[in-house]
Parts: sequence; C-alpha cells; structure tokens
Amino acid sequence: MDVTVIWAAIIALGVFMYVVLDGFDLGIGIVFPFFPDERERDLMMNTVAPVWDGNETWLVLGGAGLFAVFPVVYATVLSALYLPLVFMLMCLIFRGVSFELRAKSNRTKYLWDLAFIGGSTGASFFQGVALGAYLQGIPVENGRFAGDSFGWFTPFTLLTGLGVVATYALLGCCWLVAKTEGDLQRRLHRIVWPLTVVLLGFIAVVSLWTPLQEPDIAGRWFDSGLFWRLAPVPFLVIACAGWMWRAVRNRHHATPFIAALGLVLLGYIGLLVSLWPYAIPQSVTLWEAAAPRSSQIFTLIGAAVILPIIIAYTTMGYWVFRGKVSHADQHYH
Repeated sequence: MDVTVIWAAIIALGVFMYVVLDGFDLGIGIVFPFFPDERERDLMMNTVAPVWDGNETWLVLGGAGLFAVFPVVYATVLSALYLPLVFMLMCLIFRGVSFELRAKSNRTKYLWDLAFIGGSTGASFFQGVALGAYLQGIPVENGRFAGDSFGWFTPFTLLTGLGVVATYALLGCCWLVAKTEGDLQRRLHRIVWPLTVVLLGFIAVVSLWTPLQEPDIAGRWFDSGLFWRLAPVPFLVIACAGWMWRAVRNRHHATPFIAALGLVLLGYIGLLVSLWPYAIPQSVTLWEAAAPRSSQIFTLIGAAVILPIIIAYTTMGYWVFRGKVSHADQHYH
C-alpha cells in the first residue's frame, strides 16, 4: 500500500471539493455587480448563508494534510507564494465580515456590498495566481525555495487568476439559477452562456500555454502513452459546453450547475495529469516530499475518522437547505 499516493489523493479531493463548494459562493460575489437591487442581493446571499462557512472546511483539510504529510511542499510553496496567499486570506476576511455585517447595517450596507464583491473577486483572483505560479514551477535548491519574492507575478499567473475568476463566476451563476426562480432566474440564465464561452476561452489558452512554457509537461502530454488517454478530454469539454447551451436554451434549473461541474472536473483532471508525479512541478516528486511512512500512517488514521464526518455534515447541510430560496427570507442572520 502506497500511503503517499493515498494521501495525495485525499489532498487532491479536498482541493477539488473546496474549488467546487467555495467556488460557487465566491462566484456569487463576483456576479453581484450585475444585480444592483437590494432585495435580490439579499436573496442571492441567502442561497449560501447556511453553508458558506462550512465550505471552507475543505481548504483547511487540504492545508492541514499538506503540512502533515508533505512538509517540504508546505514550506516551499508557502515561501514562494507568501504574498498572493496573504492577499487571498485578506480578501476572504473581508468577504466573511461582510456576510455577517451587511444584513445588520443600514447606512453602510453599500460598503459591505463592496467588501463582499471585492473580497470574493480578490480571493478568486489570487487563488488563480497561486495556481499559475505553482504550475509554472517553483525553483528549489537543497529542499528550500530559491526564487524571487515576486516570481509569482507573470503574464501566465495573471491569466490563470482571471481564469479562476471566470470559473467561480460561472459556478456561482449556475448555483443561483438552481436556487432562485422568476425574473431573477431568467436574468441569471442570460449570463450563464456568455460566462461559459469566456471560461472555454481561458481553458483553451491555458491548455496551449502550459505545455509551451513547460517542455516536461508537453512531453508528458504528447510523447507518452497518455496522449491517447487524454485525447477524449477536449471532446468531453465540447460535450459539456453543448449540454450547457441546451440547458440554458431550455431554461433548466439544476442542469447548468451540473454541466459547470463537468467543465471544472475535466480541467482539474487535466491539471493532475500535468503535475503527476511531482509535488512541486519539475522539482520534487511526491515521494521525495513526503514525511516518514510512520507519520503518514498515523495521520491517515485521523483522516479516516475526520473525512467521513466532514462529508456527512456537508451532505446534511445541503440536504436540509435544499430547494428554492424565496423572497420571504430577506435577511441572513
């Protein structure tokens, strides 16, 4: 049993769950400017009010697992991406505070709306910047970060930052389509397809740029047996896009969100394939970065207890608050 691979899969699952769950509630803040009506904004926030803070549990799980099992990655990546990660956390703080205070404010409510918009958009952007910096490689010497403090600031990372903003905006819009009704839902339907087209554009550009700047990734994609296994992926992306177009045209409720999840999952699979078997791209493999096997097994026992609990209460939360949210629920408390 390769415990290192098991732990890599657990962390990958945690990151994916965070991207999906916190992605759509960050996306609500990104699309907020398109809907200036105060009652509609209250309704939009109420669609995630019961679950938004629980969604961030997955980020904690991924970070804690990384610290416990891949300490080299934790130390190196945080040193390389210190600034964008601090900016991301600051944005998450503003967003969280706005969630708590905007419903209790009158004269300053517009300021908390701005904090919610800026915090959501900023957190999404800096997550994408961190992803791009990680993909383009982090210089490592003797197990330590050996690069520049602003090495994360490149055209590629800015592109991936905007790409994550577009991804979360689409997820948020599709979530709202599933949770609302009436005129608000009709207007949300109208922006789902343009956001899908924007996301497809980012997927295409990043998919071309990544192998061009990283010859090792290009070799993995085109010079190995993986090519034929990955060949169906572009067609699956096109199929998901077609599914989205049909769902929007027919004014489906839940289908756009499922199609958006399909696009995110395909992109995530492509990312994992590009990175394998490295914990730090082109520098440190999973096994080189891993903690001793005894430590991995000890923490795996804890994860075997905690992970089902997280899945259970997350599922229960969404089940209890399933269905449409009405205008009668005007405030988040």
